[in-house]
Amino acid sequence: MTTETLAAYSLLAVYSAAAVYVLAFVAYVLELSRRTSETLAAQPGAASVSAPVLNRSTASAVNGGTAVLVPPAPPRAASAAPQPGRAARVAFALTVLGFVIHVAALVLRGVAAARAPWANMFEFAITGTAVMVGVYLVVTIFRNVRFVGAYVTGLVALLLMLASLNVYVDVVPLPPPLQSGWLIVHVFVAILGTGFFSLGAGLSIAQLLQARREATGSDTPRFLRHFPGSEALENIAYRVNVIGFAFWTFTLIAGAIWAEHAWGRYWGWDTKEVWTFIIWVVYAGYIHARATRGWRGNPSAWLAIVGFGSVMFNFTVVNLFFKGMHSYSGLD
Repeated sequence: MTTETLAAYSLLAVYSAAAVYVLAFVAYVLELSRRTSETLAAQPGAASVSAPVLNRSTASAVNGGTAVLVPPAPPRAASAAPQPGRAARVAFALTVLGFVIHVAALVLRGVAAARAPWANMFEFAITGTAVMVGVYLVVTIFRNVRFVGAYVTGLVALLLMLASLNVYVDVVPLPPPLQSGWLIVHVFVAILGTGFFSLGAGLSIAQLLQARREATGSDTPRFLRHFPGSEALENIAYRVNVIGFAFWTFTLIAGAIWAEHAWGRYWGWDTKEVWTFIIWVVYAGYIHARATRGWRGNPSAWLAIVGFGSVMFNFTVVNLFFKGMHSYSGLD
């Protein structure tokens, strides 16, 4: 097959993967809706929930004693995980199918280009989103995080469609500075770090919602009853972000080494270099702050979200609007 044909099949596979992820997203949302409906069905009427109840000492009230009013118990932070319904099983199966198609798109793009398929913005986007889904699937093996499946598939489908419509470029030869083995190591490790940071941000968002629910005593949104408690979500997010931070640290060091080989200096205050360091500082602060008791809970969650926001800013705004020695978006 010609390069153009392989690239066309790769793009078709990208569209197909995005469509499958959208279906998975819908199935995950239906599962969350099912859990909300089951929670409502399991609860008594609103009046009986909000009204105070009498404890056993009311028996003495019949003989002139004083009845003791007991306020209703606040909603649970989380209940035991229910058995996944059909929508949940379909959603996870679709996620796996979308990932397989996604990887096929990467392989076809790599074969068409005869190199690693992450040398420009479009290729970085399709590889990065594949890693996001891969990280989600791998972490699910060790810890049940399917409750953030809607976040993962929705985000990935959106990014794939935006990348395909706005930053797609044809297969072209590599610029001289990128013709190095460091392209495989440095960029792919950065993509791995981004994948873990994306999952960590999703868990931190769930943590904030759960913490608010626990603090206010509210029972909405009701699907959160089947999520882990905010402290458990924070612990999972922390472990995921620490792995991402380790990859990002390697990215920063490897980038400096590659820069010395390519341009004769380890550091040049290029915009991309500066933002890579800023991201490292944000996550280093997150890890350090969480070790301080006063920064646990919501503050640490917000730091994790700000960190992932910095990653996305680095990938989009810095690549598109800041010129420098790292301007390899592939766009004119």
